[in-house]
Amino acid sequence: MADSAMDLLLERAKSDEQNAQLALVAAQQELEGYRRQLEQIEQYRFDYCKQMTARGQQGLSASNYGHLNRFIVQLDETLAKQRQAATSFEQKVEDCRIYWHDCREKYRALEWLCEKRKNEEKKRAEKIEQKQMDEFATLSYFRQLQKKSNLA
Repeated sequence: MADSAMDLLLERAKSDEQNAQLALVAAQQELEGYRRQLEQIEQYRFDYCKQMTARGQQGLSASNYGHLNRFIVQLDETLAKQRQAATSFEQKVEDCRIYWHDCREKYRALEWLCEKRKNEEKKRAEKIEQKQMDEFATLSYFRQLQKKSNLA
């Protein structure tokens, strides 16, 4: 494969790795935002329960109590759905992590291959240069011998 093709593959792999890393960071931020939202709902529920308890100590009608209780049940249902959604967010982060890791490994493998090819090309060039120098030295030696034999 030509060096330009390898360089193009290497550039593409690096770009894929960077994009995968950005996707991973975005998924992690999305998960953290979700967790903060979940904590806020839990805190709201806790505060609402405290408020209901305080009102209950002051005296609540059965109707008001039923209304407040239904709202807490709705909050509990919302929290249950949110917790189930956590699996989806966490799976997205894990999928992004795996994809990023795969892209990184592909990039590293191509980088290693390019480096290996460059080293092999350098060795070939050094052998050719050494061979040319040997030939030059041999030719030079024979020319000197020829000059000495022509002078003698």
